[in-house]
Amino acid sequence: MSKEYRVAVAGATGAVGGTMLEILAERDFPIDHLRLLASERSRGKRLRFRGEEFEVEVLSEDSFAGIDFALFSAGSARSREFAPAAVASGAIVVDNSSAFRMDPDVPLVVPEVNAHALRNHRGLIANPNCSTIPVVVVLKPLHDRFRIRRVVVSTYQSVSGTGTKAIQELRDQSWAVLEGKRPVCEIYPHQIAFNCLPHIESFNPDGYTTEEMKLQNETRKIIEDDEIRVSPTCVRVPVIVGHSASVNAEFERKVSAAEAREILATAPGVEVLDDPERSVYPMAVDAEGKDATFVGRIRGDISCEMALNLWIVSDNLRKGAALNAVQICEALNRL
Repeated sequence: MSKEYRVAVAGATGAVGGTMLEILAERDFPIDHLRLLASERSRGKRLRFRGEEFEVEVLSEDSFAGIDFALFSAGSARSREFAPAAVASGAIVVDNSSAFRMDPDVPLVVPEVNAHALRNHRGLIANPNCSTIPVVVVLKPLHDRFRIRRVVVSTYQSVSGTGTKAIQELRDQSWAVLEGKRPVCEIYPHQIAFNCLPHIESFNPDGYTTEEMKLQNETRKIIEDDEIRVSPTCVRVPVIVGHSASVNAEFERKVSAAEAREILATAPGVEVLDDPERSVYPMAVDAEGKDATFVGRIRGDISCEMALNLWIVSDNLRKGAALNAVQICEALNRL
């Protein structure tokens, strides 16, 4: 990477925005100017990046003059309001919200899976949902060999997917329960401490949530196969960082667990942890802070010889969001 870029991070004070800054530094992304943007309530706040302090500015339509890459993690409403202005200013926007993911003119990209889609961008690229990314990273190499017909996926998603206030709510509720007090619910409709909520985002009339429909629609778009059938259930669990998923994938032809392990062992971005007799399998506490998507409990489906069961875990703030966005910028730099 010889060229250096002018980079803006919108939503820099949030959980994902902060992780974006960490990863830009860790991966030594070539930056000669950094602009940190957030809402009015963060005006004047100072954040450190590569040993230097930067003042947070208020996000506006005028924030992107001279910017090459604008990384957005400020929510769908702000992305819809400000991303077009960033593109009009000449920046390439990588948006972490759901605002543009299903727009047919906007590439939805996981670099290990469909980096070729970046060649067709018009200044705006969508980062997939944090539950979709690890699933497609694991499934795509298997789809290429055996073609997936149907996927049943249940996710177990950490509270950091909701943001820093949700992390604090889990901590506060946990202390309250342990001290015999009644927990206060502000972020979630029910107690999340020591509990599981089969409810992420809002419910549609058919009973599925918007989060669950993201798994279906985004998986099809990224893998580029609208015939894949997806049956999703998304659950919020009392974990701070790390999304897990139980995946049952049915293929057009029979595939053994051994074949799947061999394929996934060399798949980009994937690390196989699969020795259950020694209690080796992916866990959220081990995935936190890691870049890989971890897969284990790989086994044939005893009810269907054409199917496999897999357990997939990743750090939702990193590969599920910030890392994938930075990898998109790196891939664009290589084009």
